[in-house]
Order: sequence, then structure tokens, then C-alpha cells
Amino acid sequence: MGSTAPLIPPQSLPLLETDVLRTFVAIAETASFSRAARQVFRTTSAVSMQIKKLEEMLGQPLFLREARRVTLTPAGETLLRYSRRLLKLNDEAVSEFLKPSLAGTVRFGTPDDIGTRILPGVLADFARSYPAVEVDVVVSSSQTLLKRLDDGELDLVLITAGSADDKTADGTVVHTEPLVWAERDGGTALERHPLPIAFASPGCAWRSTALAALDRAGLAYRIAYTSEHCAGQQAAMEADLAIAPFPLGLIRKPIRQVATSAGLPSLGHYQIEMRSGAHRNEVVEALSGYVVRAFEIMRGD
Repeated sequence: MGSTAPLIPPQSLPLLETDVLRTFVAIAETASFSRAARQVFRTTSAVSMQIKKLEEMLGQPLFLREARRVTLTPAGETLLRYSRRLLKLNDEAVSEFLKPSLAGTVRFGTPDDIGTRILPGVLADFARSYPAVEVDVVVSSSQTLLKRLDDGELDLVLITAGSADDKTADGTVVHTEPLVWAERDGGTALERHPLPIAFASPGCAWRSTALAALDRAGLAYRIAYTSEHCAGQQAAMEADLAIAPFPLGLIRKPIRQVATSAGLPSLGHYQIEMRSGAHRNEVVEALSGYVVRAFEIMRGD
């Protein structure tokens, strides 16, 4: 009777380390090794070494290094999807066992354009996990929220910011999306001269981005309406009194994106940053995690 050869277990695959994945995601979201290094509290050289080892382990380049920013390769885009899923699953698993029983109050600030999209889900999910924590919500302009954060009146805020090149070391980018020109569907505001624009208040990233783009293009315009909240811009557009710079993700009927054939200058992307005050505690840390996850869910990550 012939002998049976022993089964040889398959070679173990290398494991992806969560701290390396967090670094990788930070680089992908900030488009910069140096900004990511500040975000994960490492030196730029240490971050570069992490990515080099990760690329060697996977056998493929993950980033294209350019003069002022880095971009993902196709392999990097694939890994980014897996990384976000793995980090989310890791956080959920650890939280199930180590989640502290929290109590107290957290003061959270957000502009209305951000709050309307993620705030209901964040508050509902956070309340289910931490019923003893009271969340005080303030809705105002980014400029006002930053001042109140600096004055110690708020613990955690979301603000609108400019492009990745304008990113500061103080905030964590939680979402990026296109900023576009918007108008009422079937309206005539775009045909008027000078071009009527509805802006948010001075200090808003949408406003500064749009003004700079219009001035570079040499287009004649007038500031027709100004509002602290994006609802004011929305109302001006719906009344066909003006066009406005607006996030692509907020455009709903009867508002539409202005066609590129209209010749208006491109506005690029804008970012949403999360910033915390000087006294970051477990309650603030917990809420910030829910905010980050809410944007991931909104994007379908």
C-alpha cells in the first residue's frame, strides 16, 4: 500500500499593520508626506520608510511623487479602499471590548452645509453608544466656529477649508469634494452682466476661492447676495437672482451645476477639516471618531 505524502500548509501571507495603513490613508487624503507625518505624529522620514516597506511587501508602487503633491497609483487606489475598510473594522472590534463608559458634555460646532449632511446620523449613533454624554451643537460660520474654539467655548468643530495646498497642521481633513458653479435650472442669472454672485460671508473658503478664480479670469461680476449660511445662497439661486459657488454634493433640484461651456473658471476642490480644542479628552475623541465614520459612510468607503 503506497504512502500518502503529508499535506504542506500554504505559505502564510504577510500581515498589513494598522499603523502603516493609517499612515498610508493619511498620505492619500492629504496628498503630502509631510502633512501626513504631522497628522500621525511621525517624522517625514519615518513615514517615507513605512511606505517604502509597504510597497516592497506588496511588490507595487502605491504613490506617484510629483513636485508639490503625491497621487495614488491604480494599485494605491485599490489599497486605499481595503485600508479604510480594515481600519474601520479594527476600530469597531477594539471598541467593542475597550469602549469606556463615558459621561459629560461635548460642545460641537459645524457650518450648516456640513451639519445637514452628517449631523443627524452622528448624533443618533453617538447617543446609542454613549447615552450619558450630552452633545451641545452650535451651527455657525467656519470663521465664528474657529474663534469660539480658540476661546475655549467649543471642544470640536468642522470647518470648510480651501484646497490641499492650503491645509494647515491644525486640522484633520475628513472630506474633500468638488466646488462648482451652480444656478437655477432654466434660469437666466448667468446671462446678466455683470454676473450676479451669491456668496457666503467673508472668510468662507468657497467665497475666497471663487473670487480669486473670477479675478484671474478677468470676468465682470457683482456680489449680489451675502449670507452666513448656505441656505441664503440656495434661496438666491432658486429665485434666479444669482449664481453661486457651491459643493457638488449639495446640488439638488431646482439647482443644477453650470455647464463648462459657459466659460466660468474652474473652482477645483474644497476640504472639510475637523479641529479640536486644547483640552481634548475621551469624550471629544469618541465623538470625533463618529464624525470621521459618518463621512466615510457618506462617501461609501
